Amino acid sequence: MELVNNTLYYIHDPMCSWCWAFQPTWHKILKELPSHINVNYLLGGLAPDNDLQMPLETQKYVQENWIKIQKVVPGTEFNYDFWTLNEPRRSTYPSCRAVISAKKQHPDFEVLMTEGIQKAYYLNALNPSNEDTLINIARDIGLNVESFKEDLKSSEVNNLLLDQIHTTKTMSISGFPSLVLVKKNNLEKVKIDYLNSNYIINQIIT
Repeated sequence: MELVNNTLYYIHDPMCSWCWAFQPTWHKILKELPSHINVNYLLGGLAPDNDLQMPLETQKYVQENWIKIQKVVPGTEFNYDFWTLNEPRRSTYPSCRAVISAKKQHPDFEVLMTEGIQKAYYLNALNPSNEDTLINIARDIGLNVESFKEDLKSSEVNNLLLDQIHTTKTMSISGFPSLVLVKKNNLEKVKIDYLNSNYIINQIIT
């Protein structure tokens, strides 16, 4: 994937809990960005396809991470019922492919699907590793469900995901979310403050 100048790349995963915590500040940044800066979303692919139930040790780690996030970013909501209502799997690639499949129908659906997945997972205790959850979100946001289901399983969409993952790896980022600004053919990593959009904007405009 060729990187474009004057573009802010937002590297994320729809099932990344820190990305969920970053959403309010990210929305502020989008409103404050200079008009000459474009925004491009890249999926980092947090966890490959896996049909096995998440080990209890991993479940405990993720829940502890949610608790940590709520201390670092007050106001972030998590529905802990998820852990008793589901059989969690360490697999985020299906939700990543859902975002790409949604974007294929219209660019606006990229963000709508991402936020739909986050709300289903973190607020409604639904499992976005499950295809039926993703299909219901697609229906809720107004996608053509039959086309979505076909794209979700297509090699084309999977290859697009792998291409995005490869691109993010070339950026040498340390985790999600990450922001990378490309200008004058240079990549500049933007430091993230989860509570201060001005700190981030100031790095972009200088």
